[in-house]
Amino acid sequence: MSARKKTIWDVKATRRQVEESAAAREISQRLELCLPTAQLLINRGCKNADEAKDFLENKTDRLYDPFLMKDMRRAAEQILAAVVAGRRIVIFGDYDVDGVTSVAILYMYLSQIGASVNFYIPSRIREGYGMTEAALRQLKEDGCDLIVTVDTGITAIEEAQIIHSLGMELIVTDHHACPAEVPAALAVVNPRQADCPYPFKELAGVGVVFKLLCAMEILRQPDRTALENIRCISDGYMDLVAMGTVADVMPLQDENRLIVSRGLHMMETSPRTSIAALLDATNTDAKPYQKRKITSGYIGYTIAPRINAAGRIRSASIAVELLLTKDRGQADVLAKELCGINQERQLEENKIMEEAFARIDGEEDFSHDPVIVLADENWHHGIIGIVASRIAEKYGKPCILISFDTGEETGGDVGKGSGRSIKGMNLVDALTHCGDLLIKYGGHELAAGLSVSRDNLAAFRQRINDYARGCFAEKEPVPVLEAECELIPNDIHMTQAAQLYRLEPFGVSNPVPLFVMWEMRLASISGVGGGKHSKMTLSKDTLVITAMFFRRAPEELDLFEGDSVDVLFQLDINEYQNIKNLQFIVKDIRLSSTSVLAYEKEQQLYKALSSGDADLRLAHREAQSIVPSREDLGALYHLIKRELRMEHDTFTVRSLCNLLRSTGQEMRYVKVKYMIRIFQELNILGVEKIEDKREIYRFKYIYVKTKADLNKSNILKKLRAACVAGKA
Repeated sequence: MSARKKTIWDVKATRRQVEESAAAREISQRLELCLPTAQLLINRGCKNADEAKDFLENKTDRLYDPFLMKDMRRAAEQILAAVVAGRRIVIFGDYDVDGVTSVAILYMYLSQIGASVNFYIPSRIREGYGMTEAALRQLKEDGCDLIVTVDTGITAIEEAQIIHSLGMELIVTDHHACPAEVPAALAVVNPRQADCPYPFKELAGVGVVFKLLCAMEILRQPDRTALENIRCISDGYMDLVAMGTVADVMPLQDENRLIVSRGLHMMETSPRTSIAALLDATNTDAKPYQKRKITSGYIGYTIAPRINAAGRIRSASIAVELLLTKDRGQADVLAKELCGINQERQLEENKIMEEAFARIDGEEDFSHDPVIVLADENWHHGIIGIVASRIAEKYGKPCILISFDTGEETGGDVGKGSGRSIKGMNLVDALTHCGDLLIKYGGHELAAGLSVSRDNLAAFRQRINDYARGCFAEKEPVPVLEAECELIPNDIHMTQAAQLYRLEPFGVSNPVPLFVMWEMRLASISGVGGGKHSKMTLSKDTLVITAMFFRRAPEELDLFEGDSVDVLFQLDINEYQNIKNLQFIVKDIRLSSTSVLAYEKEQQLYKALSSGDADLRLAHREAQSIVPSREDLGALYHLIKRELRMEHDTFTVRSLCNLLRSTGQEMRYVKVKYMIRIFQELNILGVEKIEDKREIYRFKYIYVKTKADLNKSNILKKLRAACVAGKA
């Protein structure tokens, strides 16, 4: 299979459509915004300038009344009653960032109001997700009276019965999809319940806990207005609520947008002790903390992985302890420990990733499977989900990785798996289709976990691929990249780039804007970062701009200086040594449509010449550009021989054309393609076709004593005849 899948570009608006849009013009003029910025607001559902202004302004007084959520009043009253009675409360949470921040804010609040409170987060490795009977019995022995779940518990039907039988009480707060039956508890707080009237259903687990804190504060402080109480809770905890919301990849709409916007501002302007320590620990410049721009991307890609790493390969309690501490010295120690754990996670992740890539590209054939399913004895099941995500991104296919850990009680007969999907296949629906082959499973549309016995692995692999073929209509899944609109060179300026930041925070449902620009000239391209990334210079009309394509080496792109290209990109401001410059962050790049048409025309000509079906009476000049001479063959032969000495043996037809061009030998596709065939026919070079679609060839040097006799080439004879007489 090819290293990467081609993508479909879905461009929401052409430049002409933007210019002709009455709504875009109104928003642009009234709010003094560039036209593309106005189009971004339209793409996010704003129909006029008033709605656009509301989107750009975030105010905490627009948060909904927490008591609109089903069972919220009862939950708040029962917890406060337990606090007054001195009953022992245990917060039971999940081990991811959403769970950790949920535990932290509820623990801090209850401690502040004098509760007897502790927390419990299960070991991902030993216990897995959710409550177990052993853990519940241990909590009872420790004197627990009331368990409050956060970011978990909505499916804990049996566990609720155990809690009741042990003489404890239960309150559930969660945000995951609700089954038809919910646990028997004092209160079940989840906005996704079918009969819950709460107007916004997309809160993270920590968002639900935040609402619980607001409700308790309103009940505790009746002399203050509800708005004052909500602002008090916001001032105390919104940074951690934002962190959990971003890390759990919740849609940044409605309340979530307000929460994350306010929370990021708090982290940026007055970070709490734990966050300041984390920011310093992740600062590669090794400078003390200074005010900096904190974005959802920084939280998602830098802070959250360090907190998640604790739960993945050690204990999530380390992360909770960090968030709870007010001692800077202890915070620094714990932050550095999290960074160290994250480095362990990265090493293990890279190891698993390299092994998985090698198997996909070399050992196993997934060309006919729409879902990649791989299993191993030694993969860390706390990390395989991250690797599955990378594989799905790289190959454009859903991926499920399974670890059969021979060191566990099952002896390796039960595998724990993590899966990631792409648009077009709901992973939970797919696992439900395979439910009788699985021990357990659960998750979301694009991410899920499962357990499967070794005996059922082959049947599971077959069935989920059969299901996926129906999802993708018997075709290979193709990733789709959505672009906001087309930009022209006159749009590329600092004002436009700066306006994009006004749409933050970015995330699900409010993505970082992607744009397209057609027919740019690739002026230069080179590898950076050890050749792992590509740095380009692109130009169009008077625009000349630097572009970075991360995680894509130049040789993967099959693009060359002088090519006409279409680019899908983020418009970014790069600041270095206090100097700001615009740059493109490339998300995809390809030959322009005019270049593709010219290339396809060459391929059609080659096919016509080779098939003998064409009536080709070519002009003398064009015939010369197609039929290779001895000098042409010699030039390409010596060029390939030179590359082989440098241990470069694999090329596309386009890359060979480009190499010839760089030596001053301009040769068209048809001629180069025929020369490759002639080399193979006369055994001048070893030629192996590696991939037909992208026309990739591998060459091998063959020692010959005498010069090749071109008169022995039947391919060359036929080509000459076709070009002269129109017959193959």
